[in-house]
Amino acid sequence: MALSEHLLRPAGTPAASWLPSPGAGTAFAALTLALATLITGAFALSISHWSPLAIAALALLALNAAWVSGGAATALIGLLAPARPMPSVPDHWTPSSRTAILVLLCKEDPDALAAYLRDLGARLQRRGLDRATAIFVLSDTSGEAFVAREEAAMRALVANGTITYRRRALNTGRKPGNIADWLDDQGADFDHMLILDADSRMSCTRIRRLIHQIETRPRTGLIQAGMALIPAQSRFGQLQRNAVRLMSANFGRGMAAWTGRNGNYWGHNAIIRIAAFRNAARLPHLPGRAPFGGPLLSHDFIEAAFLRRDGWSVELDPDLTGSAEDAPQTLDAFHRRDRRWCQGNLQHLLMLTAPGLHPVSRFHLASGVVSYLAAPIWLLLVILMASGAVPVSSALPFALIAAVLLLPKLCALVGRIARDRTARRRWISLRAWTAELILSSLVAPIMMIRQTGSVLSVVSGRDCGWKSARAPRWQPPRGLPESSAGLAIAALASVSEAGATLWLLPLILPLLAAPLLVRLLDAPAR
Repeated sequence: MALSEHLLRPAGTPAASWLPSPGAGTAFAALTLALATLITGAFALSISHWSPLAIAALALLALNAAWVSGGAATALIGLLAPARPMPSVPDHWTPSSRTAILVLLCKEDPDALAAYLRDLGARLQRRGLDRATAIFVLSDTSGEAFVAREEAAMRALVANGTITYRRRALNTGRKPGNIADWLDDQGADFDHMLILDADSRMSCTRIRRLIHQIETRPRTGLIQAGMALIPAQSRFGQLQRNAVRLMSANFGRGMAAWTGRNGNYWGHNAIIRIAAFRNAARLPHLPGRAPFGGPLLSHDFIEAAFLRRDGWSVELDPDLTGSAEDAPQTLDAFHRRDRRWCQGNLQHLLMLTAPGLHPVSRFHLASGVVSYLAAPIWLLLVILMASGAVPVSSALPFALIAAVLLLPKLCALVGRIARDRTARRRWISLRAWTAELILSSLVAPIMMIRQTGSVLSVVSGRDCGWKSARAPRWQPPRGLPESSAGLAIAALASVSEAGATLWLLPLILPLLAAPLLVRLLDAPAR
């Protein structure tokens, strides 16, 4: 079924300003430092006995405090930064450049993609954009059955001239290599390329706006569009979509404000100036063997950093209108993707000292690393305090951490209610926000255990491979590892003299209930 322009516009989401706000970068740094110092100071004052373990725990907590404080600071800036309307695209404007729409495909559902491309091609033609754009489907699919289904789905689109379809026999360099091959073969015929994944969806109106934006900003190398999620098939998918609908717009405005020209790239739903990207496409091959060495799995952060190194702007347009993607519909599918992202982000440790990078680009790389190290750090801190190895005499630091974690959600709610014009809409927003808060709080401990396992897997030298990697022959029953971890933490807390059982209940109870929660969340959406 074709995805309409209406479906791609999140309900109640107005077009958002994406221009940087003066002083937002300084405000971000000051807010992050203030909140992190507050949490770290409260933790230091609550330690009743200092030891080498306590000093190590303080250092680890300070790292995680800085990470969660950065998220809170971004949300605050998104809420408080003055809105500056985005210049509209003139009605009779037509591009003076040529843009290639590159759709990257590797063993994904070709039928859904073909339906979307059929609709997109028709809309581009009706808007007169077909002369300024061309759609390329670049496939790395292998396997006789997969290839046959894919070629059958694309055959009619190729025959009527809607797309150009190319499948590589050897997927050298994976997705970046596929794009690099296209650049060598046909990049000279185009000024820009719009990158879409097989599960990306972008409306004709949004494509037109992106082309206009990059045409009128000659020093802009890349514009990353914000992304909503398409309707979900499972309760877990609904949870993710609800979270994006409620929080992404506000958080994106904050990030766009403080990053300015030093934004990031998320790998798809972005328009890129080809002249700027040619150098950025030359990705390094990391020394050593996988998982830390070899090809970069998370190439997009590095490409953005290289664009900034060469003096090009990388900008975020956080508006979710007309830009969407699909999301994993089960916790296991989410974890498989997250495991690849974990390995890719931890590889960036080797890129932090690459010469010539902009400081904010280094910050993006470091933030991605910490986003995965945070889970094992939290778990280690819980074990140290539950066992009494690091004695803590006050619950204040934990209350502050909870408040800072809640702050982005509160900012999103305030901004949402301020935009809702009727009491009914405000009630709907409040109800959706409350449901998301409860469900995400239940899922968070499960994610912590799973991400800890991912980090340990990478550190132990296990390479997750790529999409074609085989799943392990044996997997424990769903939720069993998490419930076992919850039981172990509860047992540790109950036999120690730290008195931590009560304040650990919000962590322990969801872990014990993990088998039930996983099944409930993976169930079909109503």
